[in-house]
Amino acid sequence: MVETVRYTYRLRPGRQALAALLAEWSRCRWLWNEAVHQQKSGRKPTFGRLSKLLTEARARFCWLRDGSQVAQQQTLRTYMMSLDASFSVKSRGRPKVKRRKNSLPSLEYTTNGFTIKDGRLRLAKGVTIPVVWSRELPSDPSSVRVYQDNLGHWYASFVVLRDPAAVADPDLPGIGIDWGVTTTATTTNPAFDLPHLGHRKRCAAELAKAQRAMARRRRPKGRPASKGYQTAKRQAARIVKKAARQNTHDARVWAKKLVDHHHLIAVEDFKPTFLTKTSMARKAADAAIGVCKRELIDRGKRAGRKVVLVPPAYTTMACSGCGERANLRLGLGVRIFECTACGYTADRDLNAARTILATAERDRASVDDIRHRIASLRGGSDAV
Repeated sequence: MVETVRYTYRLRPGRQALAALLAEWSRCRWLWNEAVHQQKSGRKPTFGRLSKLLTEARARFCWLRDGSQVAQQQTLRTYMMSLDASFSVKSRGRPKVKRRKNSLPSLEYTTNGFTIKDGRLRLAKGVTIPVVWSRELPSDPSSVRVYQDNLGHWYASFVVLRDPAAVADPDLPGIGIDWGVTTTATTTNPAFDLPHLGHRKRCAAELAKAQRAMARRRRPKGRPASKGYQTAKRQAARIVKKAARQNTHDARVWAKKLVDHHHLIAVEDFKPTFLTKTSMARKAADAAIGVCKRELIDRGKRAGRKVVLVPPAYTTMACSGCGERANLRLGLGVRIFECTACGYTADRDLNAARTILATAERDRASVDDIRHRIASLRGGSDAV
């Protein structure tokens, strides 16, 4: 069974192509804002109604007809997907107006709006962009998203079909993973632990210097930004991007090493969003738990491994030696787990990782009923 994945490549647009992309983004951004206005006016937007308004607007405005209808329709389709997601997820707000100064360009094209010829990406309305082909596409792409990052670099993200890798090797051992802040990932085998690397903390002084330069060069509201302010802003964005890329690189290297040596990967389904409201927000962001978790799941599925997401409830309270669960929650200051039933003592995160592995090997959804007798892992074995 094939899988749908994205392959991303760097673009090198020339002056004319860059002007065409920005003009197309201005038209799509105008349509997005008009859809938001329809929502705020009390009229419930639907894709059919928005498509009808697009047809009327293209018949009225010649500057809108100069753009690609495929990209404009995809903008409205993306808006409807964001609107539907805002109703299903309570924490996510409804789509908002996209302003030119704080929104990055992003254009969607289906098969009718782009082609690949002679190593170049040809978009609708005669826009041709060279592509840095770092790897071959596994199949013909069904759609492409052309976007710009905060450094001004352009990328093309193709949606392609790819055959999955070989199935998991049952002879390989399993491993459990518990997420943390002091140590980003604690596993049942200490050789595969991911320490807290702190890339953002190392760049903090340099980033603060660039932000102070931005504050000094900021002009009053209503006046255009100076060239020095824009230079300082790009420097700050470059520092932030460098730390993010370092975290992503380390996560990929660690995930590949872990996936190559295990057939069962039990991952704590930890969502670090709540940490943004605590005193550990900066250190949690530096740990990049979400990036590590996403890379591990993607690589595990791509390699044909069995990846199990275990809810984090009671993983810290359950004993991996006898299966008994403590009556009281352990505070964050308590780093050693001590079982009152069997006297088992281990590091708090290591005990949680072993409990997560035991839960996954029993094909359970949680550790609520893990109070059965399981084989002890005190000797460092990777199997229950």
